[in-house]
Amino acid sequence: MVKSSEQEAVQELVDLKDPALAAFLTWLIPGLGHLYQGRRAKAALFFICIMATFVYGCYLGGSSEFGWGRVVYFSWRPGDKRLPFICQVGAGLPSMPALVQAYRMKNHRKVWFNGFMAPPIPASGQDETEPADPNDVNADQLTAHTLQRNLHRYFDLGTTYTMIAGLLNVLVIYDAWGGPVFSETAKKDDEESSEDEDKDETTDATKGNTRNEANNAAKSENPRANGA
Repeated sequence: MVKSSEQEAVQELVDLKDPALAAFLTWLIPGLGHLYQGRRAKAALFFICIMATFVYGCYLGGSSEFGWGRVVYFSWRPGDKRLPFICQVGAGLPSMPALVQAYRMKNHRKVWFNGFMAPPIPASGQDETEPADPNDVNADQLTAHTLQRNLHRYFDLGTTYTMIAGLLNVLVIYDAWGGPVFSETAKKDDEESSEDEDKDETTDATKGNTRNEANNAAKSENPRANGA
């Protein structure tokens, strides 16, 4: 099989440089690894699509009253293990404020930016809308129950959008590390093409040897016929 001109052009132009570094840069900022590799069109496409999805999810899962980005937060305490964050962290650096806010809340420090990506404050055992410690520095923050009640279905929608953005970036990271998806196919095509050429050469050589042998046999028989 012969490679298409498109495959040949892409293989000649794409320089993956350091694939591991490209993958890490892509995790930090979607498309950054492709920009490092000189794949500007893909870098712009991935950055716009993934970041737009992530930002829109943060917009859905927040408000000016309750704080923005409330659907992206890290929590591993009993009763509130935020498993969606495992997917959201795939978006890289844009999800990192959640870790900073969780660290500050755990150490009883005031969270920043009106609770942007901050985890809900633990609720009291008697009332899920009230904080467990009214004297906590973050007692003005919302509990998980209050947050979901006020945001309604937008809490789930925002969570879904931000999870999708993180999972999509995992695929983008693989593209930065592995390169074009048809590179292996093109390699196999090269091998098959080389094998076909070798077979053709072998066949031509065999035919040539057969003709030479026939000609030599004919020449050897002609003197005998002339002598008779």
